[in-house]
This record gives sequence, C-alpha cells and structure tokens, in this order.
Amino acid sequence: MTVNMTGNVPVNHWLVFALASAFFAAMTAILGKLGVSEINSNLATLIRTFIVLLMTAGFVTFHNDWQPVSKMSLFGVAALTLSGFATGLSWLCYYRALQLGPASRVAPIDKLSVVVVIICSVLFLKEALTWKVAVGGCLITAGAVLMAL
Repeated sequence: MTVNMTGNVPVNHWLVFALASAFFAAMTAILGKLGVSEINSNLATLIRTFIVLLMTAGFVTFHNDWQPVSKMSLFGVAALTLSGFATGLSWLCYYRALQLGPASRVAPIDKLSVVVVIICSVLFLKEALTWKVAVGGCLITAGAVLMAL
C-alpha cells in the first residue's frame, strides 16, 4: 500500500478528500452568503473561525494527534503560522466579497486561487508544469473571468 507523507491515508484516496473539500467549500459559499446577509462580514469570519477551531480540536483529540511543541519542526510551525495568516486574510476578504456581491460570481473569482497555486507550485515547490495542468489553469482563468463579467 502506498502512503502519503503523513503515512496515514493511501495516496489513491486523495481524490475523495479533494471532492469532499470542493463540496464543503461550496457549502461555505452558500451558507456564508446567508450568514453575512444578517451579520457583519468580519464578525461572521470570527464566528466561523471559532467553529473551525472547536471542530479541529475535536478531530485532533479524537484521533489522538496532539504533540508536544518540542517535537514539532520549527520550519513546519513557521510555515503553518504564515498559512494561518493567509487563511485569515482570505476568509476576511471572501466574506466581505460575499457580503457585497453574488455568491455565484464571488466563488469563481475565489477559485482563481487554483491558478495561483499552479504558478507557485512550479516556482517554489519545483513541481512539473504539464500541458494538462497548464491548459486546466487557462480554462479556470477563462471560466472565472467569464463568470465575473
């Protein structure tokens, strides 16, 4: 059995989690739009973040994944700290965009993050840029622009 970097989940199961992520991201847009129609977008982000914190702490506890800080990689913690800042800024901007615009136009623009990931993964992670990835990135960009007009 081939395992991923964490050693927990078979590599061929990444697609199941990616599809689940897409579904829950869609629900984030729909439910978030409903929420920000009633609550300020910054406060809505705080509420959402609190729920994510509670839920994630529950998962870590249930799976017994807690580790002493002394056993954690300094680089890993630093990267995750910066990722947390990026996530927070992304959520604040996303909820404000949902408050101001239609979810059906905000969400596709948000998905331009896929194109940014492609570019950054090639430049910084040294991943290969295949023709499929390049064409897919162009199609995502075209689709997002078309839906935003």
